[in-house]
Amino acid sequence: MLLSVVVPLYNEEENVQLLYDELKEVLNLIEDDHEIIFIDDGSQDTSLEILQTIQKQDDSVIVVSFRRNFGQTAAMSAGFDYARGDVIVTMDGDLQNDPHDIPKLLEKIKDGYDVVTGWRFDRQDAFISRKLPSMIANKIISVTTGVSLHDYGCTLKAFRKDVVKGIRLYGEMHRFIPAIASGMGISFTEVKVNHRARRFGTSKYGISRTIRVVLDLMTVKFLLSYATRPLHVFGTVGVLSAGAGFVIALVMTLQRFFAGVGLSDRPLLLLAVLLIFMGVQFITMGLLAEIVVRTYHESQEKPIYYVRKVIGIVSGKSEQV
Repeated sequence: MLLSVVVPLYNEEENVQLLYDELKEVLNLIEDDHEIIFIDDGSQDTSLEILQTIQKQDDSVIVVSFRRNFGQTAAMSAGFDYARGDVIVTMDGDLQNDPHDIPKLLEKIKDGYDVVTGWRFDRQDAFISRKLPSMIANKIISVTTGVSLHDYGCTLKAFRKDVVKGIRLYGEMHRFIPAIASGMGISFTEVKVNHRARRFGTSKYGISRTIRVVLDLMTVKFLLSYATRPLHVFGTVGVLSAGAGFVIALVMTLQRFFAGVGLSDRPLLLLAVLLIFMGVQFITMGLLAEIVVRTYHESQEKPIYYVRKVIGIVSGKSEQV
């Protein structure tokens, strides 16, 4: 079995050599063959130069360098694209994930699970700014998606390659892979993993990223429930709206003919017309969404990242673009 370890990083010059040394020490103790894929997400420091030096000394290392910063989801997606392993492990490049936990994840994969996610049960982050929002977010995500996990935000995960190879990622959706893959009928479990305080550099997470995660959660919920049948959600709203408008209009018509109540000075008439038109618009939107969905499923080739160079062995040959 070939093991691929995908490590996205951005401006981690103080951490990358230490991470490689520790990761290599762990991987050399594992019987399976391995490759390490570092994704340099447009770093502005010397991270790429350090990675190039490492790759010259170790043929099992592949370095993918982006032209600019595209974000962690794009970096993950690139790692999945270039990974050749039967099992793919992802982890952060800031030394907060412990490489010594990788064998725990692999044991669960060997037990038959398709996805194994890390659970930072003793998280070494500030409670108010990081841990508390994370706890709330994990609960909301679990309830919304129907896939219950303690720690969606933990990057340390293990996947069978057939799970991730068929998933197209964008936005901040890398953290939702278990939820997205649940539609494929995959089996998943959690493993308690070590979490270490950041030794060097600063966190790349902020409030703007939290907002993007919330918006992407809405997208994931829609994709899980209505991706192949958008008319169901838009059509339901449209039918309810138009139905309410027709009922109001019918009641007002009966009052006009049997009770002699006038219509011209009643705001309910405008409400009825508005609801009917809104209903028609929602149904039309649903039909248009159905067309978009058909197009989406037939053409999903738009790239979400652009590579400047690839250094290392890819598809059995040494390649540098």
